[in-house]
Amino acid sequence: MARVLEGKVIIVTGAAGGIGSATSLVLADAGAKVVVTDIVDEGALAVVDAIKSGGGVAAYIRADLAAETEVAGLIQKTIAMYGRLDGAFNNAAVEQSGKPLHELTTAQWERALRVDLTAVFWCMKYQILAMLKHPGGAIVNTASSLGQVAIQNASEYITAKHGILGVTRAAAAEYGIHGVRINAVLPGIIKTPMIARLELDPTFADLFGKLKGRHPIGRFGNPAEIGEAVKWLLSDSASFVNGTTMAVDGGYLAI
Repeated sequence: MARVLEGKVIIVTGAAGGIGSATSLVLADAGAKVVVTDIVDEGALAVVDAIKSGGGVAAYIRADLAAETEVAGLIQKTIAMYGRLDGAFNNAAVEQSGKPLHELTTAQWERALRVDLTAVFWCMKYQILAMLKHPGGAIVNTASSLGQVAIQNASEYITAKHGILGVTRAAAAEYGIHGVRINAVLPGIIKTPMIARLELDPTFADLFGKLKGRHPIGRFGNPAEIGEAVKWLLSDSASFVNGTTMAVDGGYLAI
């Protein structure tokens, strides 16, 4: 396999989760030096071990992205460790509460917006500052198919993911001229461990049957399939791609 990210230093946030861990492995396999970050120490360290076991390069820097100082510290520590930052996959997020809007507390609303949107702004801010000191770089943000459409009982999550598309496009318009490309991926339903468990729960059988029907490809996605899209967007092969919102959703948004 071509090592299209050979030697590039890339941060992956939310790296202990299903998409984050799979993408970290994909990026490392493509030659990247992966900075794994999360607040779930055991899961993040397992990702680092898996990368190193495969002959890759990885390090864990713990950071709570709900605090701007920790985001800034993450970038500073990465630069101290590797001397540069070439790419980032801003993937960390919290899930929706599963409540209609009128039942959401202000705390639930603000938590989702802080982690799913404001933290991405902070990540981009400090990542871009680092990249402007070197010959550019590339950033990919995780939005969602729900960044373009809506479902019931997820208003705080949907609002944040719509915001991701806006801030991605705005930043792309500002920094493309400086050699920093910024794009977003929009996953459909991805078969993370949580989704795999729910699929087996009779309570959710009808729901997941309907959701699978919304994916014309006939199945849910695998986390590594998101990773492959992110790999390409972070690579020089995507050198003319800036400000795009790439659906990786099996056709969910096509119908």
